[in-house]
Amino acid sequence: MDTSSLHIGALATRTGRTIHTIRWYEAQGLIPGVQRDGGGRRVYGELHVGWLDLMDRLRRSGMSIAEMRAYTTLVKQGRTTLTQRREMLAAHRERVLQTIAEHRAALKLIDAKVGFYDEWITSGHRPKNDPNRRAR
Repeated sequence: MDTSSLHIGALATRTGRTIHTIRWYEAQGLIPGVQRDGGGRRVYGELHVGWLDLMDRLRRSGMSIAEMRAYTTLVKQGRTTLTQRREMLAAHRERVLQTIAEHRAALKLIDAKVGFYDEWITSGHRPKNDPNRRAR
């Protein structure tokens, strides 16, 4: 096995994912191009290292498994799907940006509420300006 070929344990070590997770991604059809060696063991390459990172980030950013599967299917179809893949990722990017904006708004209120409690604890008196009342 050359240095660019990895069996599942080495891939797990390189990517920080468990063998179970890698097998799950593969069972879901989310790892294209996996070959097998003469002994029938899966052999992964550098492409799979990056691919697992992409799939993990798409999943963590809210892309559904069905969408990830559709994206992977498009990748397997080759260059003719470049526009579709770009459109899929651009749409996902917009959803991620919306989620980030929502989280920032929530964080702003949480920060204000923490400040409210800090003031209350320090002064011993409930502050007049409750952030919940202003947020509505």
